[in-house]
Amino acid sequence: MYSNRQLLLLGGTIALSAMSCSQSAEKPKPNVLFILADDLGYYDLSCMGSSFYETPNIDRIAQEGVVFTNGYAACQVCSPSRASIMTGKFPARHGITDWIGAPVGENWRKLQRHNKLLPPNYVFQLDSSYLTLPEAMKQAGYKTFFAGKWHLGDKGSWPEDHGFDVNIGGWHAGSPIGGYYSPYNNPNLENRKDGENLSMRLAEETVAYLKANNPAETGQPVFAFLSFYAVHGPIQTTEEKWQKYREKAAQAGIAESGYEMGHFLPIRQVQDNPVYAGLVESMDDAVGRVLSSLEELGLDENTIVIFTSDNGGVSAGDSFSTSNLPLRGGKGYQFEGGIREPYFIKVPGLTKGGTKSDVPVSGTDFYPTILDLVGITQLPDEHADGVSLLPVLQGKSLPERPLVWHYPHYGNQGGEPSSIIRLGDWKLIHYYEDGREELYNLKTDMEEKHDLASAQPEKVDELHARLFDYLNEVNARFPEKDPEYDAELEKAHLERVEKNRMPQLEKQRLHYLSEDFNPNNNWWGSQVTKD
Repeated sequence: MYSNRQLLLLGGTIALSAMSCSQSAEKPKPNVLFILADDLGYYDLSCMGSSFYETPNIDRIAQEGVVFTNGYAACQVCSPSRASIMTGKFPARHGITDWIGAPVGENWRKLQRHNKLLPPNYVFQLDSSYLTLPEAMKQAGYKTFFAGKWHLGDKGSWPEDHGFDVNIGGWHAGSPIGGYYSPYNNPNLENRKDGENLSMRLAEETVAYLKANNPAETGQPVFAFLSFYAVHGPIQTTEEKWQKYREKAAQAGIAESGYEMGHFLPIRQVQDNPVYAGLVESMDDAVGRVLSSLEELGLDENTIVIFTSDNGGVSAGDSFSTSNLPLRGGKGYQFEGGIREPYFIKVPGLTKGGTKSDVPVSGTDFYPTILDLVGITQLPDEHADGVSLLPVLQGKSLPERPLVWHYPHYGNQGGEPSSIIRLGDWKLIHYYEDGREELYNLKTDMEEKHDLASAQPEKVDELHARLFDYLNEVNARFPEKDPEYDAELEKAHLERVEKNRMPQLEKQRLHYLSEDFNPNNNWWGSQVTKD
């Protein structure tokens, strides 16, 4: 007996054989280039409103496609969002609800944060029973290529185990272990030249694959997934880019203070980090290299280009890299700064440059949208929580539907264990520490400053019911109270954070902006000398 997944793959093989017989008489299927940034915030691009970061190449995708102003990642941290792109399922359904490697249960106590709850267990790798997006593309005759960050399981659950023909640089790690300059310390990325930039290397690998498998010559379309490690910490850049953005920050006027205390951690309030800005620009340079190659190879008029990020910008925790204001919070947070993303889709011959849509959309929607755009039959049992955005790309609308987030964890950035539902303009946040709920109207209050829960009890009840109907339907896991919780210990911990960590971060911020800043004497390996 065959499983549903095996039957689908078998059917794809038969379809591929039939396609090869009639391909010459058909219009070539479009290629797909999916570009995924890591930890890039909603306002971390110049086309999204940043006056500090410069991203002309990524801006070009937005200018030539549709910008979804209410585009969301499926989670406020990386692994769940990435799994949702691959499966079309919300994290509560596929079970990867935290970044893979995060401690759970009693192991959470080892971090000495003295929290009220113990986070639940979660799935530690992408389920092999799912028919993933690359597998669906492959069964329809596409060559599939992956470069960059994976973070969806250890060996046996790498990109090549889930539908990609080629994997360059994807493994269990969620950050660039060797840094952004070669040597990389990555088992799936060969070191070629010391000092080589990681983002540009991944771009060059993508270009090399497109050249070697040029659909204009082979007749076989390509699905290429370029998954940058940038702009995840540790943040690193070259002296030249740091100097450019240090001068830019100085000309704008350096703020006396860059942080405010959040619930658990200080949160960055200004975009003036020259190291992070240089890292963003390096990624943009790499995007430009790939976009140029599409033109050089004659593929630009038949290649769909998608760009997004896996969660909000890091305003707290990790490298405290950026500010997402006016959006509240950032990576790891239940607020818009943690989940709202740059979300661009460019389809030659369909999308009109400069078009914006305010329809709320999710990372789960890429799977069915791509299938629709390339003429593959929808697989609703697979992409159960996604819908095709083709009508929106055609200038039409979509029926209103709920988007759900489930993050029953604390994480590294200061967010609280919570679940979220957005329906229309309304957003409800349910907190697991004390059961309280917040209600925001995002049309009038994108900054989430005005909690309307007490004024709109009926709306709270409605959204609460819909949220937990879904969570219970998919057997979501929930945190539990820690029987060893001590309120005084948590209070003392938070006082230490405010008293000690905040001044350290302010000092570090000014150090990055000082004229004599010189890390490691070789700028993290970007300066290679030959004696």
